[in-house]
Amino acid sequence: MSFLHQNPKIASFLLITLMLTASATNAAPVLLGIGSLPNGSDLSGLSGTLENGLAANILGGLGSGIAYAGNNTFLALPDRGPNALDYIGGGSVDNTVSFIARFHTIGLSYSPGTTLPLTVTTTLSGTTLLSSATPLAYAAGAAPAVNTATSYYFTGRSDNFAIGNSLNPDNARFDPEGIRVSNDGKSVFVSDEYGPYIYQFDRFTGERVRSFALPDNLAVNSLNSSGSLEISGNTIGRVANKGMEGLAISPDGSTLFGFMQSPLLQDGGDGGRMNRIVTVDIATGATHEFAYDNRIGSKNYNSSEILALNNHEFLVLERDGKGLGDGSNAAIKQLWKVDLAGATDVAALSGEADLLANQGHADKSLFLDIRALLNANGITDAEIPAKLEGAAFGDDVTVGVDTYHTLILTNDNDFAAIAGDNKFLVIGFKDTDLGGSTYLPQVVSAVPEPQTYAILLVGLGLIGFSASRRK
Repeated sequence: MSFLHQNPKIASFLLITLMLTASATNAAPVLLGIGSLPNGSDLSGLSGTLENGLAANILGGLGSGIAYAGNNTFLALPDRGPNALDYIGGGSVDNTVSFIARFHTIGLSYSPGTTLPLTVTTTLSGTTLLSSATPLAYAAGAAPAVNTATSYYFTGRSDNFAIGNSLNPDNARFDPEGIRVSNDGKSVFVSDEYGPYIYQFDRFTGERVRSFALPDNLAVNSLNSSGSLEISGNTIGRVANKGMEGLAISPDGSTLFGFMQSPLLQDGGDGGRMNRIVTVDIATGATHEFAYDNRIGSKNYNSSEILALNNHEFLVLERDGKGLGDGSNAAIKQLWKVDLAGATDVAALSGEADLLANQGHADKSLFLDIRALLNANGITDAEIPAKLEGAAFGDDVTVGVDTYHTLILTNDNDFAAIAGDNKFLVIGFKDTDLGGSTYLPQVVSAVPEPQTYAILLVGLGLIGFSASRRK
């Protein structure tokens, strides 16, 4: 008779241990549910039409970035606006229009239940327009009609720039792609592709309060309203329309991490292998640069988002452009984990080879194959949004006896019906899914929402207020 047969209590203990170990080993994120918002009208209060005939208050494409704002409230970010439609005179500006930069306040709620999927209810509660208190540079006739002597609005028009390099904060052109909220809940940080820029805005008025000085090696010196001409006219700086696509904030609220969508022109340009992550100390403005290897297998992929797991580890969203909206089948939609602890500052380096040799951080590891998870839940490759671009952590959710941390992914549907509704993919994960990493959620202080905040000020006789506009 074997030792285990002679000692049934030990055998039982070992069996339970093996089961628990297997359970921990086989742990994997789950799809909790999917929310959506159809294209329509936002709450900006804008009237009239854009150059391409679409409404100035069009709601769509709001998933370029998403930020946690506390209590299952999120800020969702459209990019520079609808530019898929040709219009007379639009060719010279890549069909961009005078779409005013904005973010939307979104609420997510979940149906109580013990089984999946949960019903995810998505509510639009506000739209905030982004402006500068000082004058901005517009092309002739391209300044928004709603500008005032104290509010100059950022827009998506590619010809709204002044003399100087692309980092000039007086340029009115703005292509928002990443968004995060300060820990005190009062400020919003937004990164962009045109500069690239990182601006700090008042969360409730939408007015810019600070422009961070980014490294000169990110800038292009020859500006053009045509993206292809801007690329061909420069050898150094960000690739047009491939600028600072992602933005993270450390959970302690001290540091921003701007993520370039593709390598800089001097590092190989679009299709290259080595992206840059630019860190910004919020208090001092000091910057550092780190290299990120975007290769999956034998192919290089553009990077869409960066999200802080803790103060030194991050999830990075890499993807192809395939899926719903492209008329093709999605192949690569993945989240990778990377650690910047001890990474080498590559600000003084240039070229793919030097960056590859000086990554100075642990190899990335796969956290989640998004495509595989969606396939397992009956969503085909043709139905997966082509442009998954936003990522944020949310509040924990309990389903039966299981409590999950939540990760929300959003898509940019380019304001087009062909790409489907704006989706909010709610993914649940546990600490055991992190491969030994520690999840440290950002804590955003509760502050009055725009409506409440404004009502308080009105009651004190300090401001007048248009509930639909915020500006």
